[in-house]
Amino acid sequence: MRNSSASARGAEAPGWKARLLGEGLVVALLAGWWLTARGLPEFVLPGPLAVGRRLLDLFIDPAFLGHTAISTLRVVVSVLLAGLIGSALAFLSHAVPACEAIVQERIKPVLNSFPSIGWAILAAIWFDAGDFSVIFVEVAILIPFCLVNVTEGLRAIDRELMEMGRSFTRHALRVWWRITLPLLVPYLLSAIRIAYGIAWKIALVSELVGAPSGLGYLMLRAQTTADSVTFLATCFAIVLLFVAGERLVIVPLERRFAAR
Repeated sequence: MRNSSASARGAEAPGWKARLLGEGLVVALLAGWWLTARGLPEFVLPGPLAVGRRLLDLFIDPAFLGHTAISTLRVVVSVLLAGLIGSALAFLSHAVPACEAIVQERIKPVLNSFPSIGWAILAAIWFDAGDFSVIFVEVAILIPFCLVNVTEGLRAIDRELMEMGRSFTRHALRVWWRITLPLLVPYLLSAIRIAYGIAWKIALVSELVGAPSGLGYLMLRAQTTADSVTFLATCFAIVLLFVAGERLVIVPLERRFAAR
């Protein structure tokens, strides 16, 4: 009993030490930021207190909160659409051998290599500035990430397990629902995690090119007025939104399906 309790305390200690080290590093960086900003004008490097107040405004002040909510909604819709389209292409390639060459050797290389700024410029030419153009850019960039993950998941499925499932029922939909989909869940969640992180990065690019609202629009307006406070606050808001979405939605989903 004494040895087991000692080993338990030893296992907990590194976790507390790592957390203390991480928190201490954050405090040290904030202190260094504050000291550096004291000798510089605000338009060059504002202090952490000013950025913190503006960051709070982005989540409380209605004038800023609307932009935050719009960008968040665009990202969520884009990730869901990219996941659906990428999964559909992966299933089509897997189920119809004649389409495998089209999807894997034609569509995927083009989507993978097409530059992000190219989609943004095309959207600005083809569509009016607004939600549709922003979501179009994000979905076009995110599709290949979802396509690759789901394709790898389909290739990793045990064929013998599928044959066993078909021996119990002739309903293909039931086999898909009971066997294929549960086996693909880790790959689907991995695709969503990757797409969600990338979506926040490309959201700013798409909103900078053609959007009358959103965090990217705020950054563009801050750049034109040399408002470094709003610029940095917008960057940290994106970090907070990403961490919140990952920890409150994606990680609980991964734990739920991993426990099955």
